[in-house]
Amino acid sequence: MRITQRAFGKTPDGDATLFTFTNDNGVEVSITNYGGAITSIVVPDRAGKLGDVVLGYDSVEEYVEHPRFMGALIGRYANRIAHGRFSLNGVQYQLAQNNGANHLHGGIKAFHKVLWNAEPDKSDHELTLRLTYLSKDGEENYPGNLSARVDYVVNNRDELEIRYEATTDKDTIINLTNHSYFNLAGGSSILDHELMINADAFTPVSEDLIPTGEQRNVEGTPMDFRSPQKIGARINEPYDQLSFTGGYDHNFVLNDADSALKLATRVYDPVSGRKLEVLTTQPGLQFYSGNFLDGSLEGKGGVAYQKYSAMCLETQHFPDSPNHANFPSTVLRAGERFQELAVFRFSVE
Repeated sequence: MRITQRAFGKTPDGDATLFTFTNDNGVEVSITNYGGAITSIVVPDRAGKLGDVVLGYDSVEEYVEHPRFMGALIGRYANRIAHGRFSLNGVQYQLAQNNGANHLHGGIKAFHKVLWNAEPDKSDHELTLRLTYLSKDGEENYPGNLSARVDYVVNNRDELEIRYEATTDKDTIINLTNHSYFNLAGGSSILDHELMINADAFTPVSEDLIPTGEQRNVEGTPMDFRSPQKIGARINEPYDQLSFTGGYDHNFVLNDADSALKLATRVYDPVSGRKLEVLTTQPGLQFYSGNFLDGSLEGKGGVAYQKYSAMCLETQHFPDSPNHANFPSTVLRAGERFQELAVFRFSVE
């Protein structure tokens, strides 16, 4: 197992570094300290041929310039908050309305747009990149000095673990995730990927993509992925939830809520034989089918990223939770510790 690092370009806050972890099986994960973005994950197909299974860019300048949260860490609050408003301890906070009338993924200069402190480390069993960032009281109008730590860990079981941790000196809200775009075929479309999501329910949204507060059973709807289904099989069905988003962009209520670490989803590409399992301690999974990719962004090697060319599998708490008392709480109290885990396990069949 080995770690290498190199200069990755300049950001508004300083020079970025690219860290590459390689395990004993040749699996390779590259991460930059700008936005904590995963820039590539190289894994073998069933014939042993290595291929990159995430979207990204060739230089940090492109990460600075382009939106879409490509591979990045998302915080303080992943996903949407209605009208950018929430109340905590009797105080109402107004956040940036950077997605129409709503707040999205932490705001204007959120965790995906900052330069994290980075410390690589190697043991006999795993490689770790520890990223730390102090989000100061009032940053993006969130309360509290939030000390955030994210460990990216690569092991010889061909797993990438993302360990999230945070503390605050004032009550605040928090929802952390990673926004990698996956394509297990290494290119083309994800519509023939076979997807299983371990969820009996999802949180439907209104036309502006804000949860209604309902937790709807997936039975009899195109949202039912309890058994493996091709992603494209029902994506064009006349169902209001799909028409609002142009595909899938929904939070699923994961089963086994009381389990410390549970299987959230399994994806299989029958052509390459690559399989990805995602496990998490969090209660939700946002499945996004790349609906808003439109070919206008060119990524690694000058490839234009088209609609449905990749998917996001974001382990998370629910969108707009501060405004829905029936959703799992996203409040982090002063003196408490936020801890969550996501495991991305790669294999072949």
